[in-house]
Amino acid sequence: MREHHRPAVAPLLRRAVAYEIGMWRSLYRWILRRPLALPPHTQAFGYLGVVKPILGVFIALSAIEIPVFDLIIRRTVPWEWVRHVVLALGVWGLLWMIGLLASLRLHPHLVGRDGLRIRNGTTVDIALPWAAVASVTAGYRSLPSSRTIQVEQGEAGTVLNVSTGSQTSVDVVLREPVAVPLPKGPSAPVTEIRIYADDPHALVARAREHLAAARPGTRR
Repeated sequence: MREHHRPAVAPLLRRAVAYEIGMWRSLYRWILRRPLALPPHTQAFGYLGVVKPILGVFIALSAIEIPVFDLIIRRTVPWEWVRHVVLALGVWGLLWMIGLLASLRLHPHLVGRDGLRIRNGTTVDIALPWAAVASVTAGYRSLPSSRTIQVEQGEAGTVLNVSTGSQTSVDVVLREPVAVPLPKGPSAPVTEIRIYADDPHALVARAREHLAAARPGTRR
């Protein structure tokens, strides 16, 4: 029984460790004001706006809870080590959420000469060359789940949703089915990728400029 679980547990642990390391690195860069450098002729497009208020509330509540719980435990629990453990967990949780916010801020979508780079924190990083893209359009969609990665079947094939706050706002139609890297491994071939951007119309306009430059004489 244990042997059957090992193949499934090991990748899960690797993803968890990679996720944790990515968030702490993002927090470090954000605190020291060391953003990742953009390639030449590349524009960044954020996707944090729809979830920023929610994350802000959770961070504020966590900051308030730390001294409150510390005071309660100090007066009710006789063991000092319990207080230290709870205090450490509270601080870790607060820094974890700030790190999550930092990872989303420091890893925006990128639109440049070489293609479109779709990202979500440190876990999703999909590079699409313009030769693989058929069209890019703006359009808000609501999804039934809050999961970042959601797959559905569309009229033309498999659609990959990389959502933020259960929403997408940009549709990227591919010229042919493409398997893309995801946290759990390569996806099945997808014909369309839908993402969220705070300013979808600006992202689409910039993407279409690059599409036109990559394929002169075409309209997108």
